[in-house]
Amino acid sequence: MMRATAKLNDKVDGYIAKAKPFAQPILEHLRELVHKGCPEVEETVKWSRPFFEYRGTILCNISAFKEHCSFGFWGQEMGDVLREAGVVRDDGMGSLGKITSLKDLPADKSMVGWIRQAASFIASGEQVSPIAARHSVVKAPKAVVESPELMAALKKDKKAAAVFAAFSPSCKREYVEWVADAKRPETRDKRIATAVGWIGEGKQRNWKYQSC
Repeated sequence: MMRATAKLNDKVDGYIAKAKPFAQPILEHLRELVHKGCPEVEETVKWSRPFFEYRGTILCNISAFKEHCSFGFWGQEMGDVLREAGVVRDDGMGSLGKITSLKDLPADKSMVGWIRQAASFIASGEQVSPIAARHSVVKAPKAVVESPELMAALKKDKKAAAVFAAFSPSCKREYVEWVADAKRPETRDKRIATAVGWIGEGKQRNWKYQSC
């Protein structure tokens, strides 16, 4: 159940009410998950479908069609997160492909975690909208710049080193940049120790958002 303080929009209520019977419980459930993952979200209707905004920026949207529903994150960086999780599907619009029943959705825990992560990208200014992406210059992927200190620590833990070697470039970069962003040596050392522990457990840098 959504909290009484959730900011609901009558137009979204109307959209769901007009949807096919099979779609209504799917849309309601997705709506509830969005509010659970981002209580500050605000509902609106754009391009004839419900959108959810956080801090004035589009977070995600839901849609209903004749035989399926869709759910889509607006930020381009969430595509990498979902690909890492192995849930991206190409059979339809949105981030999760065609949704014909609640069984087609990932676990609620995962969904809420991704919604929180998408909100964090907006809060930190890291979100890149599809419109901005279309107008940006296409650049070659950034090479992963290794952290000597992190690599030295990983060499002392064979399991963590093996896991790190198997990570995608984006996953490696998140850890390297996290360590590099430390302003003090003691902070850097603490982050390295934490990183080695998480990597040894097979966790990505933002695992808390993905599993909360």
